[in-house]
Amino acid sequence: MSHGPQWSQKLRDEIGKAVIGQDAVVERLLVALLANGHVLLEGMPGLAKTLLIKSLGTALGVQFERIQFTPDLLPSDVVGTMIFQPKTGAFTAHRGPIFANLVLADEINRAPAKVQSALLEAMQERQVTIGGETHPLPPPFFVMATQNPIEQEGTYPLPEAQTDRFLFKLIVRYPSAAEESAMMLRWGQVTKQPSLVAASSGEELLRLRAEVDQIHAAPALQAYVLALVRATRELAQGGPAAKRYLNFGASPRASLALYQAGRALAWLRGLDYVSPALVQELAPDVLRHRIGLTYEAESEEITADQIVGRVLESTPVPAEA
Repeated sequence: MSHGPQWSQKLRDEIGKAVIGQDAVVERLLVALLANGHVLLEGMPGLAKTLLIKSLGTALGVQFERIQFTPDLLPSDVVGTMIFQPKTGAFTAHRGPIFANLVLADEINRAPAKVQSALLEAMQERQVTIGGETHPLPPPFFVMATQNPIEQEGTYPLPEAQTDRFLFKLIVRYPSAAEESAMMLRWGQVTKQPSLVAASSGEELLRLRAEVDQIHAAPALQAYVLALVRATRELAQGGPAAKRYLNFGASPRASLALYQAGRALAWLRGLDYVSPALVQELAPDVLRHRIGLTYEAESEEITADQIVGRVLESTPVPAEA
């Protein structure tokens, strides 16, 4: 029996001092931390996406940096640059805000491709190159990015190569009436803003990952993960009698993401093995940003989540181990 539920609860309690509701999103963020994955959060303005990630960084007890993405942002504003030192006559590397454990890329789709590409090496290799020298990023390292789904003017859609590097794409929804009422009572008092303290540490998180690696995933479960991901590619190929709703299916990163996230979620909930139900629960968050809808699908108002739902319905579920 893992102590995942206890670790989860102490972080949730701390985050809950600042953020009301969003329980499912918080759980997914904890899964991403354990699975060593980055997260893209999409939601309307005012849904506390930035506050949530900042609170997570405080509760986890790691170094947090926020980068506000704008159209005039430069790659050097993210990774850093070489600075001339007059006393020594030499150039030294000035490290940018990317050198933190938890980096919030706020409104990531507002910056042009050159800046977005500066994140690619950091997200995949956990390192950056400044002035021809490679610098490792501090472990643990995560990018949590936010974007607004409705604003198109002055935005640059993320390229597929970048969205694929996010373990999850999470949809942040409006709070319930009860939660919104609780927000007014809590945040309506200027003098009583909550103060968060660290409930864990980066070192503890790295240790816990070894426990997550011990979670059992049966061969039948692994085959089920592969079947789900490969079914999206078959949909993209289409057929003579079937409408083609996908331009492309999910990459092998999706298989790895489902497998790793499944074990992390099982550990968080105190289970010692991954069940098909956990995989089904995670599938929309892992797949929705990894499949490309055709124009035909968009014209019929078919969403990526609906496609994932069809894949889940049509893929045989193995008997639980």
